[in-house]
Amino acid sequence: MMRRSLRILVVLLPLMQAQAQQRPHYTQYILNNYILNPAISGIENYMDVKLSVRNQWVGINGAPQTFYGTVHAPIGKKDFTTTPTSFPMKGENPRGRQYWLEYQAAPAHHGLGVQVMNYRTGYINRFNGNVTYAYHIPLGLRTTLAAGFGAGILNVSVDRSKIELANPIDPAIGQGTSEIRMTRPDLNAGLWLYGSSFFVGLSAQQIIPTRVNLVDNALYKSTLVPHIISTAGFRFSVSEDISLLPSVMARYIPSMPVFVDMNLKAQYRDLLWVGGNARLTEGFSAMAGLNISNTFNVSYSYDMSRTRYMLGMMQRGTHEIVIGFLLNNSYGDTCPRNVW
Repeated sequence: MMRRSLRILVVLLPLMQAQAQQRPHYTQYILNNYILNPAISGIENYMDVKLSVRNQWVGINGAPQTFYGTVHAPIGKKDFTTTPTSFPMKGENPRGRQYWLEYQAAPAHHGLGVQVMNYRTGYINRFNGNVTYAYHIPLGLRTTLAAGFGAGILNVSVDRSKIELANPIDPAIGQGTSEIRMTRPDLNAGLWLYGSSFFVGLSAQQIIPTRVNLVDNALYKSTLVPHIISTAGFRFSVSEDISLLPSVMARYIPSMPVFVDMNLKAQYRDLLWVGGNARLTEGFSAMAGLNISNTFNVSYSYDMSRTRYMLGMMQRGTHEIVIGFLLNNSYGDTCPRNVW
């Protein structure tokens, strides 16, 4: 009975998610809000590369798996910083209070980037590829507004050979064993207001509503709907060496309740950080990261969700790893200047 229940759950889960959450969850989006908002394209002084792997509900066959790669960089950005921020004098914190007191908004500039994401749940696979553009314009000495958009493709496929049913013939999936593929245009847009101690963002993913046949039978269809995401955070110093960043994110999907995330990130100098995430009604997570050098950083998170009450000991939580590379980092930044 338990094995049969698991099989039914794995078969039904992708169909339920196809009508609801059509984009993957990210626990460590606070490190890379660019994956959610194209307006962040080119926000730093260097080319920012992120690679991430997320395994959800480890131990359950067919559970969601997500991979993404992002890269974005500024174009025509002039920075008048005269000294690297990552090589402080002895006893001095490069991200201490004095640094933020002297923070100034960068001159107007452009940003370009690329996002690639693959999201697999059971026998359903979603692939997104987007090119993004943003324009950053200062609103004063310490505040900047960025507006951006992303355009690309969304490919949805169903691998019928991976579906195991008691009855080998099901009108919903047909009798073939090949993959069914659909490709549709994808469009995203966003705004990002940021300064020395705060950020506020608003973005829309999957702007173009479209119907996708996931299976041969015309009765079984999925409608791709827009996802609206708003986020805000405020950074403040606890001491010369420690800063805190509380933040919140709300996601709106039509015909679904509003999802709310609350985050807290504590950082020691520009060397390491720890944090937590509470996803209301869904679960919580812990995470930590290390800035190994001015070209490489790594972070890890572990999630426990309410599904553990339904699946019990059969699943071992959710694991997510993010690896970052800072290329063409002429100022030697170890820690981001505008996305903490």
